[in-house]
Amino acid sequence: MKRLAVIVLNWNGLADTHALLDSLALCRLPAGWALWTIVVDNGSSDGSAAALRTRHGIELVALPGNRMYAGGNNAGLERALAGGAAAIALLNNDTVADAGLFERLLLALEQDPGAGAAGPLIYYGPPSDLIWYAGGACHPGIAASWHRGIRTRDEGQYRVVESTGYLTGCCLLAMRQVWERVGMLDERYYIYAEDGDWSLRVRALGLRLVFVPTARLWHKVSSSTGNESPWKIYHRVRANLRLCQLHARGLGRWSWAPFSLVMNSALAAWLLLRGHPAAASSVPRAYWDAMRGISPGEAMP
Repeated sequence: MKRLAVIVLNWNGLADTHALLDSLALCRLPAGWALWTIVVDNGSSDGSAAALRTRHGIELVALPGNRMYAGGNNAGLERALAGGAAAIALLNNDTVADAGLFERLLLALEQDPGAGAAGPLIYYGPPSDLIWYAGGACHPGIAASWHRGIRTRDEGQYRVVESTGYLTGCCLLAMRQVWERVGMLDERYYIYAEDGDWSLRVRALGLRLVFVPTARLWHKVSSSTGNESPWKIYHRVRANLRLCQLHARGLGRWSWAPFSLVMNSALAAWLLLRGHPAAASSVPRAYWDAMRGISPGEAMP
């Protein structure tokens, strides 16, 4: 029996994590597969670790402090690899899974030897048919990444399994050998863009990223930070600057910086016009701190 390890990162999100685990209990897997749920508690202060220890059917990895997204998930990846998992998925705790989620993702990978990793169709919600992710793109040379189909209703327009340029860390699945080749998430990002970085590393190996629309997930987007929080804006800008610096190639090595400056200036102006001056000011602060070499973890609480 092969095991699919599903890594769920929890940080002061016990209610969301319980709701997700309830949905995972209903998930189907292909014949010959078994589900192994690993919950990594990222140093929660709300009693999550104690409560999750009593949760039947999961393995808890309790970290003494918050290692952020990459560090927390890497702890789960280390456990899954050491435990012999044949495939490993990363899954946000603020999601609810359709019963066919992992069955469809695993089958898509098993049927396509050129695929390195797979991700599902993701909706806002639940309940909702409003799309958050239907495939994506990541182009460091023009400092741009985006989700296809975002904020559109699902009217059957995405029904074909196809290659995509970027998988969101909200939910992605890869076979063991791919994780071993690509490596762990890059903890230098602190938070945000780790999934884009990992996606680009998969593509650099000549493997394809696959969008599987018959696999479905609902995501309670930004339930922990808020859409326009200064903290979130600051760290997104910092992470995207690092992503472009590391992955821009060819002419992109010179083009990413001006593209980034134009787009982030527009973001700051938009936030200011919407009445969010603190969020707007976090954009130039991100640039200033990056130029001074201040690490994201030290710069903004």
